[in-house]
Amino acid sequence: MLNPNYKASAILVLTTMLAAIGWIFSKETLQGLPPFLFIGMRFLLASLCLLPFCYAAFRRTTLKTIGFAALVGVLLGVAMMCWIHAMSNTEALAEGAFIASLSMLFVPVVAWALFRQKPPRAFWLSMPVAVAGMALLSLSGGWQQSDSQIWFAACASMLAIHFNVNSRFAQQIPILLLACIQLFVTGLLSLTMSLTVEQIPSHVPVTIWGWFALSTLLATSLRYVLQTVGQKQITASNAALIMLLEPVWTATLSVMWYGEVFTLNKALGCLLILSSLILYRLGSRPFRAARRVSAIESASIGFTDSSDEALAGSKKREE
Repeated sequence: MLNPNYKASAILVLTTMLAAIGWIFSKETLQGLPPFLFIGMRFLLASLCLLPFCYAAFRRTTLKTIGFAALVGVLLGVAMMCWIHAMSNTEALAEGAFIASLSMLFVPVVAWALFRQKPPRAFWLSMPVAVAGMALLSLSGGWQQSDSQIWFAACASMLAIHFNVNSRFAQQIPILLLACIQLFVTGLLSLTMSLTVEQIPSHVPVTIWGWFALSTLLATSLRYVLQTVGQKQITASNAALIMLLEPVWTATLSVMWYGEVFTLNKALGCLLILSSLILYRLGSRPFRAARRVSAIESASIGFTDSSDEALAGSKKREE
């Protein structure tokens, strides 16, 4: 019989593959749907997929609690709109995936600013490496920072804010209900933005709807379920390390599907960003272990993913 930890790790590896292929699904869908309309419909449908599993909890929840969850959903909505805007203006998916993955590294900075929680020493070691990686991504025959890089970085920053605030509410609200409300609010905000600034197409090819369905069902709903199942059997630190595979798979798929060219600077930049994330995760573990030896056996996780690109409040507790 397969060890539960190995089984959970395998499930999370599959999750990272779904997340990575979701970038391809999204990019293909954007060939026929406006970005905000796409993300709005995608998240609304994903929230409806989760509703049957949390309807009972929804009926027991107070309006005040729902209001707080909706406010957290606004943060997720802004992050996802930054992400989809960047996606619609770039062909460099691999680069975008690595920049967006920096949200995990931004979390300690936001926690320090909002809640006066000082970052661990590992953060100060890994941040210069990440900055060097970002610089290399922008250096190609001179400084060539693109708008999409800025929007991907804005997405990472908003996801870090969302993670910190979300972790506070994840202690009080059932995980599935919290996720469902946030997905719904994200969809609603995106559709509102679409009606404001986008022109709705009169005809959408059937193939585009196919990509949209794959993005919604596989890269959002199924990915969320698998990640929730996987993280129940593994520590947050190990789960976070496994989730770092997402930009690696995305880069591989981007090269295979779109023929994206990796210059030396871009390859080194992505490698430095990945190294900084691994350094941060591995470097933080000894300090946590020294402080919380007695809690190792009982550590458990609850996951809430909103979009596609954050870990839930339990990972905050593990930090």
